[in-house]
Amino acid sequence: MGREIRRVPLDFDWPLNKVWEGFLGPDRFDETPCPDCENGYSPRAQNLYDLWYGKIPFDPASTGSTPWRHDSPGVRAFAERNQANAPEFYGTGETAIAREGQRLAELFNGAWSHHLSQQDVDALAEAGRLRDFTHTWSREDGWQKIEPAVSPTAEQVNEWSLSSMGHDGINAHVVIKARCEREGIDDICPTCKGNASLEKYEGQRAEAEAWEPTDPPKGDGWQLWETVSEGSPISPVFPTADGLAGWMSDPERGDRWVPGDVARKFIDDGWVPTGVVSPRRGYQSGVEAVGWGADV
Repeated sequence: MGREIRRVPLDFDWPLNKVWEGFLGPDRFDETPCPDCENGYSPRAQNLYDLWYGKIPFDPASTGSTPWRHDSPGVRAFAERNQANAPEFYGTGETAIAREGQRLAELFNGAWSHHLSQQDVDALAEAGRLRDFTHTWSREDGWQKIEPAVSPTAEQVNEWSLSSMGHDGINAHVVIKARCEREGIDDICPTCKGNASLEKYEGQRAEAEAWEPTDPPKGDGWQLWETVSEGSPISPVFPTADGLAGWMSDPERGDRWVPGDVARKFIDDGWVPTGVVSPRRGYQSGVEAVGWGADV
């Protein structure tokens, strides 16, 4: 995601900051929402999904897990970080930390994702979703499986879920599917077969999958585009690269202005990310970073 140069016709007049129509799938591919589910899950799987995210009441005892307390090590550490980062909000001292710990404990106790059973954890490990426990990582070798194999415990994974990025949607799906399999029931909606929508006509989904985006027309003009969205123009069309560089380096553009040599280097390269963070210079726009080359 960032900025790129496109060569378009000189009379190209697509509105600025509007996603190019060729990058957006046609409305005719919009399907009808499934009348019997929210996101493709069967009724039982939807119930488990809601328990995972704490959308409905959850009891840690249902998975054999021990409820978190305000002074549980993982909760305490989380509370200390929050208090230290915003003492003006949380207050100061032990009372503030304990109060925040109690709030966090209640939050964590309300979601299945922080109280997995050993069967849940085994399903994640089998799916390769617990590499923090089962593998080591290095820049030279990447992920390497620990030998002999390690089997993380539910206690370890539940504690980890408090102090790291924790579980994502894939982990939720893995655990929900495994739980449904153990219970002998389907995890997908029988009406829509897990798609969460129904075709308006036969073959609609196949047409949508076969659809490919189309680029704007090519020409002799020079234009700056953003790629943070699907892609849209953010500058006028110029007949020359120097014209575009002059526009990019115009001080009247305020905080979007960049030096002329930086603009020209970016145009030569053709693309930059939205922003770059470096130890020496901190955050810079991608165009600015181009001007520093490797010395960032």
